[in-house]
Amino acid sequence: MAHFARLNTDNIVTEVEVVSNDVATTEQLGINFLKTVHKTDDTFVQTSYNNNIRKNFAGIGMTYDEGRDAFIDPQPHASWVLNETTCKWEAPVAEPDDGFHHQWNESTSSWDQTDPIKLG
Repeated sequence: MAHFARLNTDNIVTEVEVVSNDVATTEQLGINFLKTVHKTDDTFVQTSYNNNIRKNFAGIGMTYDEGRDAFIDPQPHASWVLNETTCKWEAPVAEPDDGFHHQWNESTSSWDQTDPIKLG
């Protein structure tokens, strides 16, 4: 099955649709099919579960960045930076690898342990 993200005028994903591989033998044929079925001139962009194209699988609320040809999640915190290779947001400090759950604390720019019980 082929997957296509429907974009609004700001390139934000509003939904992800599935099209049979028999229909979507190329990206353009899949786009043409969706535009015909929905009787719309909306923008559709193909996405991939295994991230073969466009870096990340599209999800509602993500942005399609044409310049990077990638789907990108909204920035989770002001201090996080976009990794240009993966197009994923990264904290300025790596999360501790100590077997506990952590949550990012933007005011202290650090990770807070959220679970007093060690995982595993």
